[in-house]
Amino acid sequence: MSSQIETTGSRNANGASDETEEFVTFTIAGQLFGIPVLQIQDVLSSYQITPIPLAPPEITGSLNLRGRVVTAMDLRLRLGLSARSKEAESMSIVAENEGELYSLMVDSVGEVLALSKSAYERNPPTLDAKFRTFSDGIYRLDKQLLIVLDVNRLLDYERSDAA
Repeated sequence: MSSQIETTGSRNANGASDETEEFVTFTIAGQLFGIPVLQIQDVLSSYQITPIPLAPPEITGSLNLRGRVVTAMDLRLRLGLSARSKEAESMSIVAENEGELYSLMVDSVGEVLALSKSAYERNPPTLDAKFRTFSDGIYRLDKQLLIVLDVNRLLDYERSDAA
């Protein structure tokens, strides 16, 4: 765990309130990512996905979640990484964007971290361009880097096509 993990609304050494934000963490190809917990609707283990013909490669299909049609997206492919092997287990994080639900397929889901807003940093110039496109910023944890993803940018095809 990071020394930056604190309880929401805690007090810092000066006695002032130190605001925090909570993130659902997950890994893709060994890299730690996070999405603000308030943007997450659900976390799923394996689910039956129905393929969608002629969809972009990262759209793996759709699934039925409690009567709602959910578009499934492989974040490995969306981030420009190699595809996961057919045998590899995956999990999904369900997020909402403009009233639609999306199942974001990841390698594994971690824990919810409450991180101090004062430790947040903008994307460094050395951050891989494929991550920087969809990242809001980073947190430097004790032994790794947490890349904060922007769900709206991940799901905005018009913007990524124009880039």
